[in-house]
Amino acid sequence: MYDKMTRKDIARMEEEIEYRKLVVRKQALEAVKEARAQGDLSENFEYHAAKKDKNQNESRIRYLERMIKTAQVIDSQSKTDEVGLDNTVTVYFDEDDETETFKLVTTVRGNSLKGMISIDSPIGKAILGHRVGERVTVKVNDNYSYEVTIQAIENTVDDGSDQLRKF
Repeated sequence: MYDKMTRKDIARMEEEIEYRKLVVRKQALEAVKEARAQGDLSENFEYHAAKKDKNQNESRIRYLERMIKTAQVIDSQSKTDEVGLDNTVTVYFDEDDETETFKLVTTVRGNSLKGMISIDSPIGKAILGHRVGERVTVKVNDNYSYEVTIQAIENTVDDGSDQLRKF
């Protein structure tokens, strides 16, 4: 996997793991126990649903632990005049004659619907490290690319309000 993550991303994952182990796991085990006590397990929907919830929780814990174990820890600091992690960037799309603003984040926090673009996305890779006024080519694949102009960079503080992407 080797996803790029900041120390804050890893801390959020560790918090979720702890919560799932201490709170969700207890609740899931209790739900399975209660459903099992209701009798015939072959037709007991509550039992099967409780087992499914328990297994999903355990799967999420394993997934998060694997993500942390294989993470490539990166620094979120960047020069004030360059596009970097956790910066809000305004770009002008030459081809469409449109302007868009989004926040550059790590892969685990990427959510284009909320305007958070991963540094591993084509546009994220292209603009990372560039300055206001620079024209950058975004290569989507071997057959298609487009150009954007960086109009503004806002250094934002990561307050932890954006959540990790759930799978």
